[in-house]
Amino acid sequence: MNPAQLERLGDHMTRLRLFKSRERLEALLQEAASREASYSDFLEQVLTEEVSAKTTKNIAMRTAMARFPFVKPLETFDFAYQPSIDKKQVLALASSHFIEHGENVIILGPPGVGKTHLSVALGLKAIEHGYRVLFTSAAHLIATLTKALTENRLEEKLKLFTTPRLLIIDEIGYLPIERAGANLFFQLISRRYERGPMILTSNQSFAAWGEVFGDRVIATAILDRLLHHAVTLNIRGNSYRLKEKLKAGLVRTEETQS
Repeated sequence: MNPAQLERLGDHMTRLRLFKSRERLEALLQEAASREASYSDFLEQVLTEEVSAKTTKNIAMRTAMARFPFVKPLETFDFAYQPSIDKKQVLALASSHFIEHGENVIILGPPGVGKTHLSVALGLKAIEHGYRVLFTSAAHLIATLTKALTENRLEEKLKLFTTPRLLIIDEIGYLPIERAGANLFFQLISRRYERGPMILTSNQSFAAWGEVFGDRVIATAILDRLLHHAVTLNIRGNSYRLKEKLKAGLVRTEETQS
């Protein structure tokens, strides 16, 4: 292939936004020539690499937009340390079918048992399956909606949390919620009801949500909508932070059993 033709091919690929193929063009041509590859095999290799590069880029972009507090895949979750979790159930959720079916996932358990890790991991799987995801803590969500209400921008912010296909709300119950905040939270849940699935984590049982939201009527209305189509994971185990302290010798085994 002469230099002029190579340049023309590169220009065509740039116009078509085939940037990975443009970058690898000479190497791909040399590989194809050395293997005496057919035209179809060469074209398949070029397009396969391009699709793979674009997929990786899109996943990275959607991951950044999700605003996760950290990126920990499901493969790093220590199921052996939390035997109360049904691994098969979690792996089924990782297929993201619950999103298509409009089901919520609610993860309950004491602090440090991996609730946030699981929610992030399932969010990452959802992104891999092509869904747009947004992560927020309950405190940040309510603070954002409260501020928007005072600035007459509530509709705009409700749309922000309603638009993503999957919304993850972390740490419900770690801080008490005033009645005004509970009402705003209820508005969001109502907006997403049967339209946008959610993953929620909480260190409080459902029975305690009346105290969390400062109003049993609002809490009941919230739970009624959340649990209508939902999968609940109850984690009953020790904190991962305690596990690390045990490894480091900062806590003795007898202290954990007292």
